[in-house]
Amino acid sequence: MDALTSALKIAASGLSAQSDRLRVVSENLANAQSTGNTPGADPYRRKTISFVSELDRASGGTTVEVNSIDRDPSDFPVEFQPGNEAADDKGYVKLPNVNVLVEMADMSEANRSYEANLQVIKQARDLISMTIDLMRNQ
Repeated sequence: MDALTSALKIAASGLSAQSDRLRVVSENLANAQSTGNTPGADPYRRKTISFVSELDRASGGTTVEVNSIDRDPSDFPVEFQPGNEAADDKGYVKLPNVNVLVEMADMSEANRSYEANLQVIKQARDLISMTIDLMRNQ
């Protein structure tokens, strides 16, 4: 497999991984204020995603794959909201363990990585097109 095709395959795996990462971050942000439905119930638990590098024997390159999507085991913050339907008998509500600032930073980083992989694909496509044009002109 030639180097340009290998670069396309590696960048495509990066696009897929960052797309999954953006989906997980979006779910976390969408549920950042979700509480339980019953008194004392656990709210939404933040999801985390981890990646693993895989050797692609056909191209000789290393691709990235999603290893797992897990739940963050950290404690839920509690807040005194006696009128909330999810409040326990003391008036405290468990809130999701989602930090919006951390999620926004993750989203920004995933977006930059996605754009970088997309740029690699565009450059490889342009180089392939230029190679074909050179071969036609000979």
